[in-house]
Amino acid sequence: MADDYYQLLGVPRSADAKEIQRAYRKLARTYHPDVNKQPGAEDRFKQISEAYHVLSDPESRAQYDRFGPDFRHYAGAEREYASQGAGGARGGGRTRARPGASGFSWSSAQAGAGPGGASVDWDDLFGDVFGSMRGMDSEAELELSVDEAFRGGPRTIILSGPDGDRQTFEIQIPPGTLDGQRIRVSGGGRAGRQDGGAGDLVITVRVRSDKRLRLDGKNIEMDLPISPWEAALGANVSTRAPGGPITVRVPAGSSSGRRLRLKGQGMPQPGGKPGDLFARVKIMVPPRLNDRERELFEQLKRESSFDPRSSS
Repeated sequence: MADDYYQLLGVPRSADAKEIQRAYRKLARTYHPDVNKQPGAEDRFKQISEAYHVLSDPESRAQYDRFGPDFRHYAGAEREYASQGAGGARGGGRTRARPGASGFSWSSAQAGAGPGGASVDWDDLFGDVFGSMRGMDSEAELELSVDEAFRGGPRTIILSGPDGDRQTFEIQIPPGTLDGQRIRVSGGGRAGRQDGGAGDLVITVRVRSDKRLRLDGKNIEMDLPISPWEAALGANVSTRAPGGPITVRVPAGSSSGRRLRLKGQGMPQPGGKPGDLFARVKIMVPPRLNDRERELFEQLKRESSFDPRSSS
């Protein structure tokens, strides 16, 4: 690290252990990732934490004062030379420098990694700095079909917790839940510090479209398969929508792709205006014709002057 550890903590080189600890706690209160979400805050916290771990240990501080920022390299070489003796290596052995705080991160510190492998009690270190603190929120995603999102209702989800255990949550999906909508489960997040309550579990809903139903905001679009004669003559077509069976009036002369709007039949919005349902006409032809059907189509072909290519 290029920065001087004393300058990072804002203390003179003559500072004693208590001054170093006070300076670190003041800076930790400002830059700890749990309380500061600004860009660069976590990196700054890592820097001041490394500085503190080096300067709070008498041995590593003495090495830092002697060798400067590269103290680990020189201190390690010095120990290796001492272990070999002035006459050369004994037994071909090699003594490695003790791991320092290089690469230190706040998450590893919480796991107990400190300078020289020493354990750090973070509850003791931060208890009087932060006091009670609410736990962080956890996030998850839940995929639903358009039908499921339309109806809503109870849902059981199982998630893996931070320590690998499985957590089960019973949640209520509001009818008409839209893609990207977030559902908050109070107390379902990470545990808090001291008397601080747990954070929340925030679930982002993803609504999955399929070949029959598609979601566009709070509007639903569905295919409406009809026969050539229903398209030409017009018809009242019964079909199934997310809200149940419906009848769609198809005007005469409807071509494939025509969108028929059913106002208010889209996604329900409790306390608000519901979306609309759009039935998109899709003309289907018989995959096989019997003799009579073929005869009638041949007759229509001879008598009709309709040219779909000239009218497009």
